[in-house]
Amino acid sequence: MERPGFPRVIRQRLDRRALPALAAGTLLVLLVLFYYPISTVFVDSVFVEGRLTLSVFWTILSDPFYFGEPARLLTGDSPIAVARAALSPDRRLGIVGFTAYQAALSSVASVALGLPAAYLLARYDFPGRRLLRSLTILPFVLPSMLVAVGFVATFGRTGTLNAVLTALGLQRVELLFTLEAVIVAHAFYNAPLVARVTTAAWESVDASAVETARSLGAGPLRAFRDIVAPQLYPAVLMGGALTFVFTFSTFPIVLALGGYQLATVEVFVYRLVDEFEYAEAAALALLELGISLGLLYAYLRYEARNTVQRAGGQPLARKPLVPEQWSPRELLPRFGLAVYALVALAVFVGPIASMLLASVTGPNGLTLDHYRFLVERQATGAAFQVKPWDAVHNSVLFAAASLLIALPMGVVVAVLTTRDYRGRKLVDALAMAPLSVSGIVVGLGLLRGLVFGVEIGDARLAVGGALAIVGAHAVGGYPFVVRTVAPELDSLDQSLVESARALGAPRARTLVDIELPLVWPAVVAGAAFAVALSIGEFSATIVLATGTSQFTMPIAIERFIGRRLGPATAMGVVLLLVTSASFLVIDRLGGDDVGF
Repeated sequence: MERPGFPRVIRQRLDRRALPALAAGTLLVLLVLFYYPISTVFVDSVFVEGRLTLSVFWTILSDPFYFGEPARLLTGDSPIAVARAALSPDRRLGIVGFTAYQAALSSVASVALGLPAAYLLARYDFPGRRLLRSLTILPFVLPSMLVAVGFVATFGRTGTLNAVLTALGLQRVELLFTLEAVIVAHAFYNAPLVARVTTAAWESVDASAVETARSLGAGPLRAFRDIVAPQLYPAVLMGGALTFVFTFSTFPIVLALGGYQLATVEVFVYRLVDEFEYAEAAALALLELGISLGLLYAYLRYEARNTVQRAGGQPLARKPLVPEQWSPRELLPRFGLAVYALVALAVFVGPIASMLLASVTGPNGLTLDHYRFLVERQATGAAFQVKPWDAVHNSVLFAAASLLIALPMGVVVAVLTTRDYRGRKLVDALAMAPLSVSGIVVGLGLLRGLVFGVEIGDARLAVGGALAIVGAHAVGGYPFVVRTVAPELDSLDQSLVESARALGAPRARTLVDIELPLVWPAVVAGAAFAVALSIGEFSATIVLATGTSQFTMPIAIERFIGRRLGPATAMGVVLLLVTSASFLVIDRLGGDDVGF
C-alpha cells in the first residue's frame, strides 16, 4: 500500500540509489578514518623540515640498532665481515631481527600447544566439547591487556606461581620481563587459533579414504601418515604463519611483560611517538607495515593454494574420551591428553584464575580492598591520575559510538563483497586493508592527520582525541563485522532473492526485507565483535589518549600494573565481565561460521 505523501517514483528512486549511496558513504568514512591518516604517516616519513627526502629510511635501514648486522652492508662493510659478525655469539639482531625472532619462537610454541587441542577436538567426543571449541574464538575478543595482567598475577614476584613454589619449599623464580613470559603469553593468544584451523582441516578428512587404506593392509600409523597427515600440514603451516604475522606486530603483551628491554618494532614506534620523534616513528612504522604486508601476502598466497576443501564425505568418527577397552593402545593417547590438559590449565586457565584470585586477596587473606581502592580513586584521585569509573565510562561510550560507525560500514561492505561484479576483489582488498595495519600506525596517522588537524585556506580543521579514538575503534572493528556477516549472505538461498526481484522488488528492498532478516543473528554477532574489540583496543588508543583524560579500561590496567597489581586485577575482572558478555553473544549467534 502506497504511503500518503510518498509517491512511488520517489520511493523507487530511493530504493535504486540507497545501496550506491551507502557504498559511497562507507568509502568516504574509510578515506577519512583510514586512508588519509595512513597517507599522513607516509608524508611524515618522507617530508622532513619541509623537504622531500628518504634520509630517515636510509638512517633506519643502515643502523644495526634496527636491522642488526645486515645493516652494515649498506654502510660499506664487506659481506664476509658481516657474515662473521652475524655468526658470532655477540651478533646484533636489531629491533627488527628481535621482533622476527620472538615471532618465530611464539609461532613454534603456539603450534606445539595448539596441535594437541586440535587432536582432542577432532578425534574425541566428550561433554563440553562444543564449549571448548567455541573458546578457540577467544583470541579475537579477549583484550591483550587483560591477558597481560593475568600473566603478571601468575608469574610476578608475588604471583600464584611463586606462592605455590614457596609453599612447596622451592626457590622463587622471576619470569616477568623475560622473553619466555612474552612467548607463553603469545601462545595463550595464538594456540587456540592454530587449534581452530587444524581442527577444521582434521574434520574435513574423508573417513572412507582412511578405511580404504586400512582395508588394503595399512596400519593405523601408516594410514595417518599417508592419508590424514598430508591434509593437516597446510592447516598447521597456515596457523603457524598467521601466528607469525600477528606476533610480528605485537604491542601490548610485549609492553606489559617485556618492557623496553625486549622492545619489538611496535613498542619502539610507540616510544618514538612518546618522544615526539614523528618522522623516525613514521618511517619505522611504514617499514614494519611493508614487512607485515609482505608476510600477509605470502600467507594469503599459501592459503589460496593449500586451503583444505571439504570433500563432502563422511568425517572421521570421534572416539569416546573414556576408553571402551583398557588396553595400552587406547590408554597411551589419552594419557598424553591428560598431561596436555595439565599444561593447558596452567597456560590458559592459570592466568585468568590468578587474576580473579589476586583481585580478592591481600597480605591478610580475602579482601575487597582492591575494589574499594578503585572506588576511592574515583572519589579522591587527582586530575592527572587514571580514574576507574571514567575509564569504564569512556570504554562503554567509545564502544557504543564506534559501533554506530562499524556496524553499518561492515554490513554495507559485506553486501558489496558478496555481489558479482567486476572489481569485487579489489573492493574486498581495499575494505579489508585495516586488518593488515597495526593499531599503532592507525593511531599515529589519526594523531598526525586529524587530531593535529589539517589546514584548509586560513582555517585549521581538527577533531578531538575522543572522536579520533572512536574512529580508530570503528576502523579496527568493522572488518570483523564483514567477516561475520559475509559468509551468511553468501550461503543464503538465492532463489528467495530472485523470487523477490522477479516480483519487482528493487535491490535495496530485497536486501532490507529478505536478506538482512535472514542473517540478523550474524549481524548481532558482528556487532558483539565490534564492541568487544573496541573495549579491548589498546594500541591506537594509548597513542591518542596520552596527554588527555580519554583513558579506557585497558589503559587503566596498564597504568595500574606497574604500581598497584591488586587494583589492576580488579579492573581486569571488570573488563573480563564485559568481554565475556560479548563472547556469549558471538558464540550463540555467530557460531562456527565466522569467516576467519
